[in-house]
Amino acid sequence: MVRHIVEEAELENGLGIVETRYFTFASPPNELILDCGERFGPITVAYETYGVLDEDRSNAILVLHAFSGDAHAAGWHEGESKPGWWDDMIGPGKAFDTDRYFVICSNVLGGCKGTTGPSSPNPATGKPYGIDFPPVTIPDMVRVQSRLLDYLGIDRLLTVTGGSMGGQQVLEWLVSYPRRVRSAIVIATAARHSPQQIAFNEVGRQAILADPDWQNGQYYGGEPPARGLSVARMVGHITYMSDKSMAEKFGRRTGGNGKAHPFGTGFEVEDYLHYKGLSFVDRFDANSYLYITRAIDDYDAARDGSLADAFRGLKARILVLSFKSDWLYPSYQSLEIVRACKIAGVDVTYCEINSTYGHDAFLLEVDEETTLVTHFLRKVFGGDRT
Repeated sequence: MVRHIVEEAELENGLGIVETRYFTFASPPNELILDCGERFGPITVAYETYGVLDEDRSNAILVLHAFSGDAHAAGWHEGESKPGWWDDMIGPGKAFDTDRYFVICSNVLGGCKGTTGPSSPNPATGKPYGIDFPPVTIPDMVRVQSRLLDYLGIDRLLTVTGGSMGGQQVLEWLVSYPRRVRSAIVIATAARHSPQQIAFNEVGRQAILADPDWQNGQYYGGEPPARGLSVARMVGHITYMSDKSMAEKFGRRTGGNGKAHPFGTGFEVEDYLHYKGLSFVDRFDANSYLYITRAIDDYDAARDGSLADAFRGLKARILVLSFKSDWLYPSYQSLEIVRACKIAGVDVTYCEINSTYGHDAFLLEVDEETTLVTHFLRKVFGGDRT
């Protein structure tokens, strides 16, 4: 049945079956030097590619995932019932048109979907790193992506794009590797987190740390801190939606999962959050949650200085998108990026999309994003070149 679904999608407008590939580098004595000062390696990177790279290697697009995403951005994996997380945007005739562009997506350093992270085996012990894994930063993640591009033989990207945490990585590409980027699409993100954004992440971290099953990060081989990670995801998911989208989706309807205690009969929205929390436990590592949220909170594209100064001299064209109902990454933070670009003399275009979906809008407002991205990329790539 899954094969039949995949074949239909491929015939209509999809990529069909895709595979995740792996690249390993930084083996001793050539370890990667991290921001924390530690020499670290070897590092394995999980990545996927879609489309064909031009002979002059001018059509490459790097897609960067949000916090809980992975390298599987589009197409179908054999035996799975859902496509990649941005399948609506990547493929033949879509915004990131794989008949025209070569699209790359990789899992971040510190993740748990194929790239080296806390759950990976430590070569020194043969056991998972746990909290012996070194602290990583957004710049560290981008350094790893840069090494992947070197491996693929791509010197310069047509564009780099991502939303949320992916947007932070886009900004880091512009700051650290300006000559390797012709353009950038920055979606629903911030150059640095506000106290409120840090606060939400800290609640999630504390939920994990307070779970007895966390065991100082050494829970591998036993019970994971499922309760803490589930609560952390519930808190996070609340911030991804808007008041209006929750009202439209759930209202005040009661759920059907009553339990034998006074708080058992609740609302549909409660059942939804419980489901999201529990399903997250099955696909994500609690230590990766701790490491990645810390990297997001610590990031500052301006390096504690002026964002305009960080962008000064940048030749890339930039498209910045935000969403009116997004209260996790409100539009004022996107406008701060736009203002810094203008002060620095950077070619920037800004659009606030009128959506009711909240932060999730960057995954859901496909039609409007497609129109904006398609026009922007054709302008950067040079018209209707084929």
